[in-house]
Amino acid sequence: MNKVNVALIQMSCSADPQENLEKVLARIEEAAKQGAQIISTQELFRSPYFCQTETHANFDLAEPIPGPSTEALSKLAAARGVVIVGSLFERRAPGLYHNTAVVLDADGRLLGKYRKMHIPDDPLFYEKFYFTPGDLGFRAFDTRYGKIGVLICWDQWYPEGARLTSLAGAQILFYPTAIGWQPPEKAEYGERQHSSWETIQRSHAIANGVYVAVANRVGHELTPEGHPGEGIEFWGQSFIADPSGQLIAKAGIAEEQILMAEVDFGKLDIQRTHWPFLRDRRIDAYQDITKRFIE
Repeated sequence: MNKVNVALIQMSCSADPQENLEKVLARIEEAAKQGAQIISTQELFRSPYFCQTETHANFDLAEPIPGPSTEALSKLAAARGVVIVGSLFERRAPGLYHNTAVVLDADGRLLGKYRKMHIPDDPLFYEKFYFTPGDLGFRAFDTRYGKIGVLICWDQWYPEGARLTSLAGAQILFYPTAIGWQPPEKAEYGERQHSSWETIQRSHAIANGVYVAVANRVGHELTPEGHPGEGIEFWGQSFIADPSGQLIAKAGIAEEQILMAEVDFGKLDIQRTHWPFLRDRRIDAYQDITKRFIE
């Protein structure tokens, strides 16, 4: 297929995992009715962003894959004939957890999963406490409607991940995300933080000649009582960028939204032949990229 409708689910999350699951299923159903063919959730849609604190009880939010969420998403994918990218908290084994995205094809089959490779550890983003770094590498999934790659949130700052996923054949890079402002920093740093976030991902589209689709959450989630911090004000603004980095759809800051746009895979070859970055890569000269630092 040359043209495909892509939709992103931007929403807030309650403290009830089942309620969040039912909400995202309803949003996916609505997106499918509107003509979407590939639909992505935001990061960890089944709960509030629990990584604001290091709390052992939060491991109870995790589930196996396949598991309840995968089953529900699979059933809906098959019923509606849509591809779904779903971001989940994976319980792989006792003491071993991942931040994982599943890819379900339009017949409901689980094509595979991607485990978040880059794990942050910053104030109110204490992900290293919960998530083991991914071990499945950077992958592309051949779906009914096109070949897609998935990376997750903090991965979006790393050009290496975008490049390797694109080299695997991905036509669209999906980034399920949970990112926002910390209220005390917003006035001084907020505008540049958001601008940097959007710019780096649009640059991945340009450098690789691919579409980029980023689903973020919305809402001000307060830090749990007894812990320092004023919570995170998620900035929404989910977006879809074309292979030249131009925004073709962008959601609002605060509202829940189904963001949809048509992507034209024919533009990938046009972009890559007019801006032949893949042709001119010096793959014989990049050995040092595997080093932490060049002395």
